[in-house]
Amino acid sequence: MGTDKGLIKSAEKTWAQTAADKMALLNIPVIFSINKKQQDLYAKIFSQNELIVDNDMLDLKGPLLGVLSCHLAFPGEDLFVLACDMLYMKTDLLVKLLEKYQQQIADAYIFSNDVKAEPLCGIYTDRSLSYVSDLYKTKKLHTYSMKFILEQLNVCAVPLEDEEKKYFQNFNSPSDII
Repeated sequence: MGTDKGLIKSAEKTWAQTAADKMALLNIPVIFSINKKQQDLYAKIFSQNELIVDNDMLDLKGPLLGVLSCHLAFPGEDLFVLACDMLYMKTDLLVKLLEKYQQQIADAYIFSNDVKAEPLCGIYTDRSLSYVSDLYKTKKLHTYSMKFILEQLNVCAVPLEDEEKKYFQNFNSPSDII
């Protein structure tokens, strides 16, 4: 994208704020996973206790670094992850996933878009994150891809209806923004 996606403004709010507003409707605490370079900029918008900076002890990259950093900051807690660049996400879909999670039938809850997993809108239990953390510590993670992580877990994949798939569009370049 060429810039920090979470700080891009749309309708007078940053993408991070927009995602937080959707999550706040679920009545769960909202935390932002950021790296050290983002800390000063995000601290101008959000309170320090809403920010989790990537853990320096983890030699990881990408979303897994943020997820495991949050897990280490909140041991014993399950995490509901939502990427800030899923601008079209609807709260009713988040509620749908939360309802699946409340059935406690798996270790991770995600949506599936045909055969494609959507790991950046998902709920990861403490048990699953502890398992992934143990795999990391014992050098048994072959890749740090979230899709690889899902292959290691007992996952409840909620199939998306055709009309729901559009809500999972993310934006990776300026030309993606309409």
